[in-house]
Amino acid sequence: MARKIRAYRELKSRPRDSQKYALDYETMKRPYTGKMLPVLAWQDVRRESRLFSLLAGMRLFGVGRLFTRKSWLEDHTEPSYWQITKVKVDYTSENMDHGKAWGILTYKGKQESEVKEMDKVMYHDWRLIPKHMEQQFRDFEPLPEPPVRYVLFPPLLRAMMLAQYKKTTGNVLSEEPALPLKREVQLNKDYFYRQEQERKRKEGTAV
Repeated sequence: MARKIRAYRELKSRPRDSQKYALDYETMKRPYTGKMLPVLAWQDVRRESRLFSLLAGMRLFGVGRLFTRKSWLEDHTEPSYWQITKVKVDYTSENMDHGKAWGILTYKGKQESEVKEMDKVMYHDWRLIPKHMEQQFRDFEPLPEPPVRYVLFPPLLRAMMLAQYKKTTGNVLSEEPALPLKREVQLNKDYFYRQEQERKRKEGTAV
């Protein structure tokens, strides 16, 4: 019982997100921790918005709408966005601009199947996708991934191959050894006969 009471007190004394991520826009410091934001983030803090700053002024707190991030728009040509399915607002925060949100993530054109909690909601780089552009984001079809033709050797076998190559040639193998998934030769009697003849040719005839 005492353990449950301690756990409950710790949970109650834990700072809310509105306290933890509060920001003084003049000094660019978080009052709770006293830490200053990186200088490179100052421009985005002044120009861009946090997710809940956008949600607070929307009908149903933006449930059903699509949101993307500035960093995704700059780094990827494929559309990346969240479709919000659930919002839990921290009503103790000023302007109700803190809380938690859940949704379905589509990253680089590939949509995930499960709803999960959205991360980095306190970052100042969230943008609302306008209604007239939502269908354009949804209609994107990602290119099929090329088939995997080679895989890496197991670590111990790889180390043995590299050591053997260095021992026989005196050089370090420049290319990473890879194991083809598709057999390029037919393992029949002729194949093994040719391999044996090649080995004898390299070794020479015993005297």
